[in-house]
Amino acid sequence: MEETLYTQVGGQPFFERLVEGFYEVVADDELLRPMYPDDLSESQRTLVLFLCQYWGGPPTYMEERGHPRLRMRHAPFRITKKARDAWMVAMTSALESVRSELTQEQFDDMAAYFDMAAHQMRNV
Repeated sequence: MEETLYTQVGGQPFFERLVEGFYEVVADDELLRPMYPDDLSESQRTLVLFLCQYWGGPPTYMEERGHPRLRMRHAPFRITKKARDAWMVAMTSALESVRSELTQEQFDDMAAYFDMAAHQMRNV
């Protein structure tokens, strides 16, 4: 059986570092910040669980929140090209912050996933 990316990168602690880097950028972004609750801790926790599950970790996200249904969950927000681009800047910054922990293939796979996902969330 092939080892998952989740296992390859050391599990949840890696995704906690990635998501922490993402939310550091979001917290200071004038376009993105208003889309999040005042307290970012639950959003941060949820993203960690989602990414862990997506990349082959435990199904905690699904157990707690059900199917991800990303487009539906993001529908209440105006996700324009500009918002998508700002999200990508934040996630790319976070991914760069953990780049030394990844192989080039892992980095490329994650970057491609985030680009695809961000594009699919656009709704304006």
